[in-house]
Amino acid sequence: MKREMLNKNKNVVAKFFTLMFFFFIFILILRLGYLCLTGKVDGIDLKSFSNKRNTKKEVLYALRGNIYDVNGDVLAQTINSYTIIAYLDPSRSEGFKTPQHVVDKELTAEKLSSVLDMSKEKILEILNKKAYQVEFGSKGRGLTELQKEAIEDLGLYGIDFITTHKRYYPNNDFLSYVIGYTTIDDNGNMIGEMGIEKKYDKQMTGTNGFVEYQKDLNGYKFPNSNEIREEKVDGNDVYLTIDSNVQMSLETVVNKAKTESSANWVVAVVLDAKTGKVLGSATKPSFNPNTRDIKNYLNPLVSYTYEPGSVMKTYSFMAAFENDPSFDPYTETCITGPYTIGEDVVSDWNKTGWGEIPYQKGYTLSSNTCVANLIKKHLTKQKLMDYYKKLGFGSLTNIDLPNEYAGKVNFKYDVEVVNAGFGQGITTTPIQQVKALTAIANNGVILDPYIVEKMVDPKTNEVTYKAEVKEQGKVASKETIDKIKDLMYRVVNSESSETTGSAYRMDGYDLIGKTGTAQIANPNTGGYYEGKYDYITSFAGMYPKDDPEVIIYVAFQRSYNSKVLPETVKTIVKDTAKYLGIFEEAPELNKEVSEYKVENYKNKLVENVKQSFNEKGLKYVVFGNGTKVIDQYPNKNSIISTKDKIFLFTNDDSILMPDLKGYSYKEADVVLTKLGIKHKIDLNGYVQYQSVAPGSKITNEIEVILN
Repeated sequence: MKREMLNKNKNVVAKFFTLMFFFFIFILILRLGYLCLTGKVDGIDLKSFSNKRNTKKEVLYALRGNIYDVNGDVLAQTINSYTIIAYLDPSRSEGFKTPQHVVDKELTAEKLSSVLDMSKEKILEILNKKAYQVEFGSKGRGLTELQKEAIEDLGLYGIDFITTHKRYYPNNDFLSYVIGYTTIDDNGNMIGEMGIEKKYDKQMTGTNGFVEYQKDLNGYKFPNSNEIREEKVDGNDVYLTIDSNVQMSLETVVNKAKTESSANWVVAVVLDAKTGKVLGSATKPSFNPNTRDIKNYLNPLVSYTYEPGSVMKTYSFMAAFENDPSFDPYTETCITGPYTIGEDVVSDWNKTGWGEIPYQKGYTLSSNTCVANLIKKHLTKQKLMDYYKKLGFGSLTNIDLPNEYAGKVNFKYDVEVVNAGFGQGITTTPIQQVKALTAIANNGVILDPYIVEKMVDPKTNEVTYKAEVKEQGKVASKETIDKIKDLMYRVVNSESSETTGSAYRMDGYDLIGKTGTAQIANPNTGGYYEGKYDYITSFAGMYPKDDPEVIIYVAFQRSYNSKVLPETVKTIVKDTAKYLGIFEEAPELNKEVSEYKVENYKNKLVENVKQSFNEKGLKYVVFGNGTKVIDQYPNKNSIISTKDKIFLFTNDDSILMPDLKGYSYKEADVVLTKLGIKHKIDLNGYVQYQSVAPGSKITNEIEVILN
C-alpha cells in the first residue's frame, strides 16, 4: 500500500514540473512574439536603444564673431584655450613604444614649474595622486597657444591638453564698457553679458552644427560608414566706429585725470560731428573683461543719469533764440544776483551776481539768475520743455548699446522751470549731451549717435549690415546756430574776468564750448549734498568753430583738483586734432621734422620691421624677445614725426618689467597697458621712479607704481 502511494506521489510531482516547464515555454514564446511584433522592452524601443549605443553625435561649435575697430584692429576675438592634463596610470602606455604616462614625476614637476605659475612642490603633489589622470587647477586652465607650445617643447611624457574656446580681449580694460564681455552657459556656449557682446549676441553667436556616425566598441567610426553632417555657421564680425588711436589717447588722459583729481568717476566721449560716429569713449574706474574685475555694471556713456548743470544753458539760450528771433544777447541786459520765486531764492555761483549785465556776459559767466530772467522774458515752461525734448533729452538716443537710460526732463513749478534752465532738477546722460551738440555742429540738424559701423560674414566677407547717418530733423535756424557758436567761442576765448571757461583756451585751436557745474542729488534727503567737492563738473564743446568736425564731452564726479578738467579737455583736443589732421602744432624753429604714416606691422617678423625702421631713421622700442610682432603703438594710419617712438610688442609669453625711466606718462601708460601689467601712474611729466625693477618677472598679483 505504501509503495503504491509513493509511486502515485512521484507521478503527481512529475506532472507538476512538466506542466511548469511547458508553462514557461509558453510564456517565453509569448514574450518573443511580443518582442518581434513591437520591438519594445519595458516601453524602450530596442532598435533605437541599439542605435544610440552605437551612434555618436558630435557638436560642431560655431565660432563667435570678432569685434574690430574702424581700422580693422581686433578688440575681441575667440581663441583656442587649453587645459593641461597629466596621465598617471601606467596602463595607458600598454601597446605603445614610447611612454604615454608620466614616468619621472620629479623631472616633470621641475620642468612644468618653469612655464606654469606653480611651484615644483605643488605640481609634484598633484602628480603623486592616485588617479588615472589629473588636472592642475586654475593655473592649468585657460592656457594660451604660446604656453601650450612652451610645454610641448619640454618633451615630457604623459602630458596632454584639452582644447576649448574662450573670449579674449587683447587690450585688457581698453573700451571695456563698450565692448562688454561674455560668460559660458551649461552647454559650453558663449553668452554676451554687456556692451556690444550683449547687444549683438545673436548676430555674433552663429549656429552650431553636428556630425553623427556609427561607432565601434572602442568609439571609433566604422570605416566607409555614412555620416549625417550639418555644417556650423560662424557668427558675424562686428566693426565699430571706434578709432583705436583716438581711444588709446582717451584712455591715457582719462586714467591720468582720475589719478590727479581723485574723482569718483571720470567719463569722456569723442564724436564725429558730421556723422554721429563715436570715435572714442573712456571711463574710469574701468574693468578688464579678461578677468572681469568689475564693480559697476552700468556703462557710464549711456547708463549714468545725473543733473548736468550749466551745460544746459546752451540749450536754454537756443530755445530763447528760436522762440524770439529778435532777442539780442549783446544789447539786452539782465539783472543778476538773488532771484526770488515765491518762497524760493535762486542764486549765482558767486552768491552775489554781477549786477546788470548783457545776456551774452550772463552766458559766459554762467549766471543762473540771468537764465531765470531769460525764461521769464523769452520763454515759457512748456516751450523750454518742448525744446529740451526736441534735442533728445528725456528720450533714448537708440545708440547701438544695451541698457541705455532716458534720464528725466520733467518740471512743473516756477522754481523747477528756472532750475531746469541751468541744468538742475533734470537728469541726462553723456550720450544725450553729445547728441544735442550735433545740432550746433550741423547748422541746426540733429544726428543720432552710433557706434557700430558694419557687420561682416567672416566666411564670404559679405557686409550683412551697414550703418548710415541718421538725421532727426532740423531743430534750430542758421541764425540761432551762429549766435550760439559765438557765445560758446566767448566762453573759451574771453578774459578770465568775463567767463568761466578761460582755462580751456588754446592758441591755434578754435575750440568752443560751455562749462558745467552741478550739485549732486542726495537720494536719502531729497536735497543735495553740501560738501565742498560734492559737484559734477563738465565741459561740452567742439572744434573748429566755423565748421566743427569733432564733439567732445567730459565730466568728473567729485573732483578734488579743479585744474584737471581743463587740462584733460585740452589734451584730448590736441591729440584728436593731430591724429585727424585738423590742426598740427608748428614744429620747433630751426629743426627739421619729417612726417611718417604708421603702417601695420602686426604678424611681421621683428627683424624685418627693425631693418625698415633703421632705413627710415625712425625711433622704436621692442618689448619681448619674440620673433613676430603681435601688437604696436601707434596703430596704423597714425601720423608721427621722426621724433616720436614706435613701440613693438612681440610674441614672447614671458612678461618682464621694462625700464620706463624717462618715458612720458602717456608712453608709460601705453606700454604697461599693452603688456597687461597692472599699474598706477602718479606723475605729470616723465617717469623718474618705478616700484618694480627692470627685468623683473611680472605676475597677476603685482601692481607697478610710477612717479
